Amino acid sequence: MKIEKNSAVTFRYKLSDVTGKVLDGSTEPMAYLHGGYGNLFPKVEQALEGKVAGYQATLELSVQDAFGERDESLAQVIPKSDFPPGVKVGGQLQALGPDGHARMFTVMKIKGQSVMLDGNHPLAGKALRFSVSVTDVRAATDEEIAHGHVHGAHGHHH
Repeated sequence: MKIEKNSAVTFRYKLSDVTGKVLDGSTEPMAYLHGGYGNLFPKVEQALEGKVAGYQATLELSVQDAFGERDESLAQVIPKSDFPPGVKVGGQLQALGPDGHARMFTVMKIKGQSVMLDGNHPLAGKALRFSVSVTDVRAATDEEIAHGHVHGAHGHHH
């Protein structure tokens, strides 16, 4: 079966920076619902359209094709007194961004009575290399399509 809208695609991947340093990857197969559901980078979905199980590729993702440019307005300094006891570097919390929408912020640094937060994705502002190996393609179920993601062994579990 070819990858097309509403296909459940199982794959393995490796994400590297442009120097080849591995940043992330899957040891077990993962699955996504193909067809513009926001489950994979659009450029990767585009490259997989029409392909079959066994297809392998390495794609260069520009900053815009990956996690986008860094938004410095998402880097904030907040008084430590605004946090519960035990705030630690690397901790995450949900807060409102400058656009009024909820987003995840990571504690980047604690200096004296100030906590530095960053709401950018850790890989924002970086060009990336995405290597993918498709292991299976099948038609998605009606329930998967309604939910916008793959269920089962390598997808989302309810």
